[in-house]
Amino acid sequence: MTVLRKVGIIGIGHVGAHVANAVLSAGLAEELKLCDINEQKVVSECQDLSDTLGFYPHNCVIGNYGTQYEQLADCDVVINAAGDVKTSAKDRDGELFVTTDIARTWISRLFNAGFHGVIITISNPCDVVATEIWHITGYDPRKIIGTGTALDSARLRNAIAKRVNVDQKSIGAYMLGEHGNSQFAYWSNVNIAGKPLDQLAQDDPQRFALDKDETEQDARRGGYRVYAGKECTEYAIAATAARLTQAVLCDEHYATACSTLLPANKAKAAITPACRASSVRTALKKSSIPHSPKANGPNSMRPASISAPISRSLHGGTTNAIPYCAAESAITQRI
Repeated sequence: MTVLRKVGIIGIGHVGAHVANAVLSAGLAEELKLCDINEQKVVSECQDLSDTLGFYPHNCVIGNYGTQYEQLADCDVVINAAGDVKTSAKDRDGELFVTTDIARTWISRLFNAGFHGVIITISNPCDVVATEIWHITGYDPRKIIGTGTALDSARLRNAIAKRVNVDQKSIGAYMLGEHGNSQFAYWSNVNIAGKPLDQLAQDDPQRFALDKDETEQDARRGGYRVYAGKECTEYAIAATAARLTQAVLCDEHYATACSTLLPANKAKAAITPACRASSVRTALKKSSIPHSPKANGPNSMRPASISAPISRSLHGGTTNAIPYCAAESAITQRI
């Protein structure tokens, strides 16, 4: 039996429209459902995307659903890109009340309509919005993913690549923590083709002994440099969201940094960068993990970006996939 992959996007502004194009360019969906409060914007984007279908890998049904969020209930993945980027010109937290208020307009309607897929949320502050979705719905936190520092990690690899003249894809490097000013580079884990950067710096200091503080700041402030000339960021974050969507739909067990919820005992003093988590697509057994914030206590988990293998299945319903919570021992068994 043919399974049609359905992806929904809420918020078709600068980012949402580019996410739609990235999803279609990668051939990830047979049906794409778009929602936005700006009716004409969705009409125009649907037309533009439809005009481009001949250049995508395969055809896709592209639908304008306006504010009919209930119509996205059958989607495998729903991507939240709704917000107002101008409010975060100086700090991503500037969007806090805008994005959380917007999220409250669709969250309950989507889940009350029977949504059982995976949420990927982009809207800033990314970690807070993801947590808000979890708190409002009581939905399994393993199926709520924030893009977190996935993009910041790509910016770090880009910054390193420019300094050492190595292809970005050959570099293993992550920014961890919040998707914001307090994020940090996981320098002790940076490697090029498996060889630690520190060891390379000892062998060839002229090439590899880079200024870590400057490099880390380039990654941390990359989005603001983009915003300075465009008043938005588009391509990189859209590609990030599409990449996470691909990982979920294709059951890849793809390892990346993303926004996830840490158990309280792992987050008392700081983020635990060595933690691992996974995301899922398939339905979870109710007994596999408590998935209500009320059941766990409101302060039992905290959001953060950690390195996470992204997958669609649970391998028999055990605790292998958690964008928001899990005991580290249960997760590391799957890596």
